Amino acid sequence: MNMDVIVSLCKRRGFVFQSSEIYGGIASCWDYGPLGVELKNNVKRAWWRDNVTLRADMVGLDAAILMHPAVWKASGHLDHFTDPMVDCRACRRRFRADQLDAQPWTHYCPATKGNKFTVAAGEACRHCGARRTLCPECGKGELTPPRQFNLMFKTFMGPVEEDAAVTYLRPETAQGIFVNFDNVLQSMRLKLPFGVAQIGKSFRNEITPGNFIFRTHEFEQMEIEFFVNPNDTIDGRPADEVWHERWIEERLAWYQRYGIRRENLRLREHEKGELAHYAKRTADIDYKFPIGWSELEGVANRTDFDLKQHSQASGKSLTYFDEERKTHVVPYVIEPSAGADRSVLAFLVDAYREEEVRGEKRVVLRFHPDLAPIKIAVLPLLKKRPEIVATAQGLRARLARRWTTVYDDTAAIGRLYRRQDEVGTPYCVTVDVQTVGDAEKGEAGDRKVTVRARDSMEQIRVPIEELVTVFGELFDGAVWSAVAARYPAVKG
Repeated sequence: MNMDVIVSLCKRRGFVFQSSEIYGGIASCWDYGPLGVELKNNVKRAWWRDNVTLRADMVGLDAAILMHPAVWKASGHLDHFTDPMVDCRACRRRFRADQLDAQPWTHYCPATKGNKFTVAAGEACRHCGARRTLCPECGKGELTPPRQFNLMFKTFMGPVEEDAAVTYLRPETAQGIFVNFDNVLQSMRLKLPFGVAQIGKSFRNEITPGNFIFRTHEFEQMEIEFFVNPNDTIDGRPADEVWHERWIEERLAWYQRYGIRRENLRLREHEKGELAHYAKRTADIDYKFPIGWSELEGVANRTDFDLKQHSQASGKSLTYFDEERKTHVVPYVIEPSAGADRSVLAFLVDAYREEEVRGEKRVVLRFHPDLAPIKIAVLPLLKKRPEIVATAQGLRARLARRWTTVYDDTAAIGRLYRRQDEVGTPYCVTVDVQTVGDAEKGEAGDRKVTVRARDSMEQIRVPIEELVTVFGELFDGAVWSAVAARYPAVKG
């Protein structure tokens, strides 16, 4: 699949827009449109429900974006949260030095009288055998020596821009959990093992952001810090190692639970050379994006590094009293860290299908019902019949009390169905003449509507009084075929 297909769909159907588009846009900043914000909220809602609400060993937190600058000194971000950067002396473009050979490069080949070629990433020119030494973009400029570039956005608190007023937009949500460890522990009377979850905005001044909402300057994280007693064992193994494996399995299963196909997911272990200095082990859950296999979520064993760093820097004890051993311990931390924006992109890509129906192309987003931005669309067959329109609008209002429901009468019924398929709406309800009857002909309505399923395109005739019950079953996990068997089918 081409990423341009997803980008086009997202703009056309109101999922994602370029930020500040009327002014020419701003690089790697995106706005979520009416359907995009519903989809993203549904992803976050499902994550929170499964990881916080339904678990007895988890609580939530919403820490401030702006924190004391000492937090970032203690965490190492101020000194070490950097990427190596190089500049092209000719075209002035900037690149990450460690990713120069991970992208195609422009080459003016001397063996072909200077003809311009685009050479695949990491490969040599097939005409002259040369490898990239110049700017990969323009192919002419020399690159500056690498220099370290801090990824944190700097700002100032107060009216005067001076060193004492410097603060930073947080580059991750995790540190807000670590500095609140004792507050949460004492206020909630928790016992190890337990976790603290948070969803929130983070900011990184990336050198080379891009690929739509995959890598942006402003993004939203869904993170868990799960604290484990380092002295505990489970079946003879260190408890932190067992819990790490449990979280890897749980997080991998979570994406599949909401519709992502297993063949598009993989686990990738970090090798020793790429592990963060504090990590005992890290495994990434990668997804097969249109740009290739890339990280969707990381699950790291951060040991006790963060709590020890903040305890030492602040002078405050960040320990847990082990009642059984009568000693204070610094817990180890297992961190499943996911991006809400990357998750949205993965769910969009995986849901996208192009099918042929009766000789025509049908584009459909096969979202899991819990994630679909619109759950039900109510459609009048004839918008010029007031009684049909009134009935349809009344149904929308009634169903909207429980599910996100829209009313649409802006096209013929076939086109309306295709429009709802393209945005992933699981069910459509059609109100027709048979529903309301025809007063001029003295015909009474049957007070039934047609319910259409997105995936199978099957239709059934359901009494209006039973609609809430039917949708309650369907959105609670009932199989369409089992529910549909109770009602007469309608031929489309």
